Amino acid sequence: MVTSEIQQVKLKFGIIGNSEGLNRAIDIAIQVAPTDLSVLITGESGVGKEHFPKIIHQNSSRKHGQYIAVNCGAIPEGTIDSELFGHEKGAFTGAIGERKGYFGEANGGTIFLDEVGELPLSTQARLLRVLETGEFIKVGSSKVEKTNVRIVAATNVNLAQAIVDGRFREDLYYRLNTVPIKIPPLRERSEDIFLLFRKFASDFAENYHMPPIQLTEDARKVLISYPWPGNIRELKNITEQISIIEKKREIDADILQTYIPLHQDARFPTVVGNGSQGKSFDSEREILYKVLFDMRNDVNELKKLVHEIMSERANGNVQQPSSSVPYYPQSDLHLVPAQLNNNMPTIDISSSQKKSPHADISDTDEYVEESLSLDDVEKEMVKKALERNHGKRKNAAKDLNISERTLYRKIKEYGLE
Repeated sequence: MVTSEIQQVKLKFGIIGNSEGLNRAIDIAIQVAPTDLSVLITGESGVGKEHFPKIIHQNSSRKHGQYIAVNCGAIPEGTIDSELFGHEKGAFTGAIGERKGYFGEANGGTIFLDEVGELPLSTQARLLRVLETGEFIKVGSSKVEKTNVRIVAATNVNLAQAIVDGRFREDLYYRLNTVPIKIPPLRERSEDIFLLFRKFASDFAENYHMPPIQLTEDARKVLISYPWPGNIRELKNITEQISIIEKKREIDADILQTYIPLHQDARFPTVVGNGSQGKSFDSEREILYKVLFDMRNDVNELKKLVHEIMSERANGNVQQPSSSVPYYPQSDLHLVPAQLNNNMPTIDISSSQKKSPHADISDTDEYVEESLSLDDVEKEMVKKALERNHGKRKNAAKDLNISERTLYRKIKEYGLE
């Protein structure tokens, strides 16, 4: 049963929906707010995780203190310690004055660490000390300082897998995850999808001074059946597009489908990897990279095999290769996988690899692994994303579905400043 307290919170923070998972998450936030326990909010990108730290702060004894939200993924790795903990004058090049840092500013209040899974390991160690003792040291200082802050963190990363991969500290995870709050994705809140659409349509109609758009019955079915990988953010963007572009105010299924980027019958096939790796792919771009890397590995393995066979033939010692790797006669070796799309390069084995089996091969021939220039593909994708977004890194990072810090690193790496 939904309590009046939960309904009041929804009205205050503009949260739309009546699903059980959403109500449960709000209820936990209200219950934990009066305590000083650390909270870890998990959920996919676009589900609205940013509302819950505010609910916790406003219902706590710290509500009159500072509330600071920090996007950990948007701060470059070289400056994140300074941003969070402050620095002394002259601590590094460009440190022309002393800086207090977010943990110093938020003393007595709440600090929200969004995308906490993006923190470098060195910064994670500093954060762990704050959680355990309330102490930190500014960059370039030897003086221990104290702070009294309540930490609420959020991530769309699978931290359990990040721990296995060595990208996140296990002790920090348990410190942050004192009280977990999981926000369900929109596809698990089917009863809320149309409510959200109607709210967004009404808001845009008011903002742009036009009648609100409405859906026919068949369009509603399409709306609810679509999985919404971008969650509430994607639904809001599509509602805004339709509100502005379409002259008709009644939207049928055919019109709605033109705005849905990936129809269910046109999605990429599922890529099933090694179960022991436990990796998932959150976007088609990640799947594409996985396919390309696998192709490169397959081609390089075959080239190594061919080199071994040709060397053995030159020495008069031909052996059947191991059954774990398929055998291809040299004269038949010509692999050209189909292009995945018009922008992806075709992978081919150069003509120099198709020599006659009787060609002279020296024992000192050196095998050189061929690069398929995936870096060039990535560089071009980053460059185009920046051009599309007129150099705005935040928008370009969203477009590429990566963090701003990762984009910043790629820009530096490829010299795209």
